[in-house]
Amino acid sequence: MRATRTAAREFAFRLRVIVAIGVVFGAAVGAIGMTPRWLGAGLGAVSGAVDFAIMATLIGGADTFLPATRLGRALDRAPFLAGFAAKSLAYAGVIVCVVLIRPGLLVAGLLIDGDLAAHMWREADAKIQPALLIPMAFLVVPMFILIGQLRRLIGERTLRNIVSGRYHRPRIEERFFLFVDIVGSTPLAERLGPEAIHRFLDRVFGIMSGPIDDHGGEVYQYVGDEAVITWTVPEGRAAARPLACCFAIERALADEAACFTRDFGIVPRLRAALHAGEVITGEIGGTRRAIVFHGDVMNTTSRIENATRDLGRSFLVSEDAVLRLDGADAYDLVDLGPQWLRGRQAALRLYAASPASQAGQTA
Repeated sequence: MRATRTAAREFAFRLRVIVAIGVVFGAAVGAIGMTPRWLGAGLGAVSGAVDFAIMATLIGGADTFLPATRLGRALDRAPFLAGFAAKSLAYAGVIVCVVLIRPGLLVAGLLIDGDLAAHMWREADAKIQPALLIPMAFLVVPMFILIGQLRRLIGERTLRNIVSGRYHRPRIEERFFLFVDIVGSTPLAERLGPEAIHRFLDRVFGIMSGPIDDHGGEVYQYVGDEAVITWTVPEGRAAARPLACCFAIERALADEAACFTRDFGIVPRLRAALHAGEVITGEIGGTRRAIVFHGDVMNTTSRIENATRDLGRSFLVSEDAVLRLDGADAYDLVDLGPQWLRGRQAALRLYAASPASQAGQTA
């Protein structure tokens, strides 16, 4: 499912943040609109917490968990404007209902005398005019949906880094790179045709996204039938996350084997290569900006992936990567010795990796 543990944790974190914002907003509105102010602030805080929690749960929950449902997949396949309009109307409708029904005020009213509560709400309505919040919903919600769509297109971390300007000036980083290639996709494309192979790859990469998110990885790019996944060394070191991620991807695809056999007549198999080292990370481009990685690490990882065919191994890991991992001993690593890779002047020690009985735990 696309609604991974990471997405659920992020949803819970955002829910807490939004409720906190609701408490502050409600307290401010209550202090302005009610007398005595201290009581208005307290009741406003309760009301804001309840209202914002309901909106965040319905809207944020839909945004987090809907993509894994049949309706979510239908919205993904729909034209952009159609999906955008449907989400905008639905999410704005949630806000309008909360503003009109005002469940937060109902809950806050339980804390004090009913007649006093009714008087205070009328006093607040005269000053605040909550109906004015409804037009705001139809202005603000589409903006957040556009940001969400942009985040999905280029990745949340990439969007955050571009907005913050983190890589506006190139910087040197140590990174892990995991290249994951789908075995036999070329003959499969000849057999299925272009439309079906696109659906096949979309299904595979969609399933892969869950384990990648769970292990803190970032999809750098899709190149044909290959996914390039990266971590900074501090992000990927703990619990050998790149190794765990690769085996979690294999398990996720194996869990869907029956569906792949039914729909495409084949179960996807993978070849993978993991390497680590120093790269230059920075923004490039003009009208279209992108964050890219330059350095020998990328080329070497590609050469290691090619060596999986020559050595008859499905997953190769370089010594440079192993030395940067904590917990790599939880996996079976077979030392293949120094290997000469095409385009490199020096041999590189490689290991064949496979999950041990206790391996594959998520980070």
